Amino acid sequence: MSNWYDKYLTIYGKPFSEVPESIIEETRMRLAALQSDEPIASIVVIGYNEETHLQACLWAISEIKCKYPVEIIGVDNDSSDRTAEIYQRSGIPYYTEYQHSCGYARRCGLEHARGRFYFDVDSDTLYPPHYYEIMLNHLLRPGVSCASATWSYFPDANHSRLSLRLFEMARDLFLWVQHFKRPELSVRGLVFAYNADYGRKEPYRVDIIRGEDGSMALALKKYGKIVFVRDRRCKAVTGYGTIGQQSMWQSFVNHVKIQARGITRIFSSTDHYEDAPENLVKKK
Repeated sequence: MSNWYDKYLTIYGKPFSEVPESIIEETRMRLAALQSDEPIASIVVIGYNEETHLQACLWAISEIKCKYPVEIIGVDNDSSDRTAEIYQRSGIPYYTEYQHSCGYARRCGLEHARGRFYFDVDSDTLYPPHYYEIMLNHLLRPGVSCASATWSYFPDANHSRLSLRLFEMARDLFLWVQHFKRPELSVRGLVFAYNADYGRKEPYRVDIIRGEDGSMALALKKYGKIVFVRDRRCKAVTGYGTIGQQSMWQSFVNHVKIQARGITRIFSSTDHYEDAPENLVKKK
């Protein structure tokens, strides 16, 4: 059975020199047609040395089905490979952020975004055609400040479809239970979108190594509800950056061990977290 992302995998993981010129040109033309002068949402694609993934991500974005006007912009986090060239060849506006981290890159994107809503997009991730429209349907509801969806991983030789499916079912169930009292902990940056006006009042944290999106979600709670979108048409697909090449069983066991620490937290809400010392950026 074919998947919506199969054709994008034909170039995913390959150097830019191996991408057919026809795909580059067709992507550029479709992206240009999507760009609105009055966007309701900004789709912000950040990338750091993502030469082997970025073109596939942009190809998928160029084929979205969305009834709302959008803009697509990029942020190159001072890459040393051909990432900037791919942005340039795509025709979308892009900006260079010389300070390295997702926090800095997302902050740069927010500074240049014109839309009322801001979509985090990771360049190693593929988004299904109705992702943006479904997320916007939730974001446009009264009293909503941000939304986060679920995501899948690409099946490969080390991760079978069955093991991935079981892992994702268990993970998504936990995230769903957790979101009732601690919705910010269920937010993941690769599938996160929010009201940009609120976001500009709560700057991205750049003093932490990871968790800048969860921190943004925590800050946005005072403006409205965090929606957890559980719609398979809205499920992005990504690689194994957060799992590595370990088996899904080992990854599951590791996740259980981590989440079991302080599991009682999911039964009460909070507006403040203490930063773990190892997650703080060391000052030079």
